[in-house]
Amino acid sequence: MSSDSARTDRAIGAMIFAAFGAAWLEAWVWLSQPEQWWRYLLVAAGGAALLGLALRSYRRQRGAELQSPPSAQQRRNGRLFHIINIGQWVVILIGANVLNNIGLGAWDIPFIILVIGAHFLPLAHLFRRPGHYLTGMAMVLFAVVYPFTAAGPRSTLGPLGAGLILWASALWALWSSFRSAPPGYD
Repeated sequence: MSSDSARTDRAIGAMIFAAFGAAWLEAWVWLSQPEQWWRYLLVAAGGAALLGLALRSYRRQRGAELQSPPSAQQRRNGRLFHIINIGQWVVILIGANVLNNIGLGAWDIPFIILVIGAHFLPLAHLFRRPGHYLTGMAMVLFAVVYPFTAAGPRSTLGPLGAGLILWASALWALWSSFRSAPPGYD
């Protein structure tokens, strides 16, 4: 994988982390302070800023990647990426349904965070992104620990922590993308 392609991939990852982090943080605002409308705007502005930086990095790097068609390995990785993501959503839907049907609906959010974190582990291997291991393990560990705080599994700490982990991962991916930029990159 060329360095331009690696930077492009990091920018795409930053976009995904920024968007999903913002979604988790918007859920946190909705669950904890729904009447504080300005907090929705702050989260949206933060998400838009991260997304904008990631998009800028992506556009700068994308030109080199468009010059050659995707390799067989890239096509294979793309298929596996989709399978892993579909599997994640299937596990979430089935698991949340089971939890609700057995009277453990309070554990939905920790379960969802755990599955999302776990899905980063095969993606880290697939795309050779060690940072995804850190993101995945942070989310898994967080999902296992936070429900046992005084606030319990229904705590708004869940969406807040998940959102912050994803935004930290977006910042890391952005930093990695800009850090390895070619000379003259502003």
